[in-house]
Amino acid sequence: MSAKVASAPSMRDALYEPPGPKTRKKMIVGTAVTLLAVVALAAWVVYRFWVTGQLSAKYWQLFTWRTTWIYLARGLAGTFEVALVSAAIAIVLGLALMLGRTGRIAWLRVLCAAVTNFFRGVPSLLFIYFFFFTMPSVGVSMPPFWMMVLPISFAASGVLAEVFRAGMNAVPKGQTEAGLSIGLSPWKVKTKIVMPQAIRFVIPSLISQLVVVVKDTALAYVVSYPDLMQNAQVLRTNYDAMVSTFLVVGLIYIVINYLINKVSVYVSRRTGAKIIR
Repeated sequence: MSAKVASAPSMRDALYEPPGPKTRKKMIVGTAVTLLAVVALAAWVVYRFWVTGQLSAKYWQLFTWRTTWIYLARGLAGTFEVALVSAAIAIVLGLALMLGRTGRIAWLRVLCAAVTNFFRGVPSLLFIYFFFFTMPSVGVSMPPFWMMVLPISFAASGVLAEVFRAGMNAVPKGQTEAGLSIGLSPWKVKTKIVMPQAIRFVIPSLISQLVVVVKDTALAYVVSYPDLMQNAQVLRTNYDAMVSTFLVVGLIYIVINYLINKVSVYVSRRTGAKIIR
């Protein structure tokens, strides 16, 4: 049985044929040319930094100070706080939109579909501008934290609603038919039989969506919320170290998102849910 599972075709195998000898040679040549181009570009960038003095020790000295890393750690804590709260709200709201869109009430289906498409189509930055500029003009004020959390939650919930709906559609129809045949109501079939299986299917995708949420928190500078990016802006202004500051912070974001992706892959293996990599 384990041999059959190991040799089962993946989604990639179903969609693409394995490359032939000529194609493999072309892939090797293309990879080599691309790698050389990337190395050349990186060397040119480093050279320009050196010529303009951006590699001078005075621009990097601040990262040898303990206070700098404490300050960035505080900003990183703010980033995690916004990301986790936004993700929690987005999951609940996305689940509600999915249930409304897949329900039996026609007007509710249309409304949830419209809201989902609206949340998916509007950029997070536009939502943030709405809460930052428009809401105070009509007498509604809120802390910068919620000016970040709510826009990111709305934008992510539209995507998560579709992720949940895809998970529901992935559950075999026979599960629903079996539940109805033993006298369960449609609502109980959906919540007791279909949804638990659907959520297990989409857990890796939910975790992967955290990458988008974390990246959206970089817009906190708009509302002056002290997250990682906002604190990096303060360091850049105080020490006139734009390249070094943004390079270090960029590497921090890369590490965070890489770890989130690894967690997603690990969970997908543990749950048996297939993801395309």
